[in-house]
Amino acid sequence: MNAFLPPLALLLERWFGYPQRLVELIGHPVIWMGRFIVFMEQGVDKRQRTPRQRRDAGIFTLAVLLLVTLAITVLIQQVLRSMPLGWVLEIMLATPFLAQKELGRAVEAVAIALRSSLDAGREAVSHIVGRDPQALDEAGVARAAIETLAESTSDGVVAPWFWLVLLGLPGIALYKAINTADSMIGHMNERYRDYGWAAARLDDLANWIPARLTAVLITVACFFTPHASPGKAWAVARRDARKHASPNSGWPEAGFAGALGFKLGGPRSYDGEIVDLPSFGDGKSALVGSDILRALVLYRSTLNVLLGVSVVVALLVWVA
Repeated sequence: MNAFLPPLALLLERWFGYPQRLVELIGHPVIWMGRFIVFMEQGVDKRQRTPRQRRDAGIFTLAVLLLVTLAITVLIQQVLRSMPLGWVLEIMLATPFLAQKELGRAVEAVAIALRSSLDAGREAVSHIVGRDPQALDEAGVARAAIETLAESTSDGVVAPWFWLVLLGLPGIALYKAINTADSMIGHMNERYRDYGWAAARLDDLANWIPARLTAVLITVACFFTPHASPGKAWAVARRDARKHASPNSGWPEAGFAGALGFKLGGPRSYDGEIVDLPSFGDGKSALVGSDILRALVLYRSTLNVLLGVSVVVALLVWVA
């Protein structure tokens, strides 16, 4: 049954997600990881250390986080696999590290909010992006939501699934620990440039294959999505992905842009400062709320393709 852990985890999380009442009661694994990172960072006076010392402190923080995560998940896995029907609990424990349901819900909320007003759309999108929402017009809100949907398809769904397939429960938990550390301290600002160096580099490595795999899945999903172009999805991904500052994020974003005939990316405002970023795709840039819904259709088709791939992989492992 271990071979079928990834597809069953995908199905369970897609149907039920991680209940909000459970978050309120005990929190979420990502929240626990975040608190651990904050705890470790409190012991580091980054202003009084050399860049090399800050980098070493960041490496130590990441190493401790990963070792603790590995030890806990390996122990849990061994205990569960010695129990009758322990695989059921293992599936349930893997689902919080996937984000299919919540990602779709959060992005759809932006489309629904835009139907009411631009201010409502800005408020909804502020929960899923880091850019200044008040600087966004309707097209900017729609682009922000679609870009987040595309990038998170990779690092919120495909990458966790990939590491679950490769290394089981410890693999998906370790990936999420790396990704959480990168989102918290892997920034290229004065505070984290050195301290978060290891988290950012390891996150790039952990996402290298999944990001490219996501572009392939998006391309295949176009065959099952009305008005989506598989040829343009792959062509634009190959052409424009390299424009992104990240070695990985450009692949899903460019894939979505090419598939749907959109132009994504471009200048953004962060804390009042305009950052000139590259564009992906050559299509429509004046996006509206209905374009978010089109992107969600492609997203769900991509999830279906991923599930199909997961079942095939499970069958091959089971037969072997």
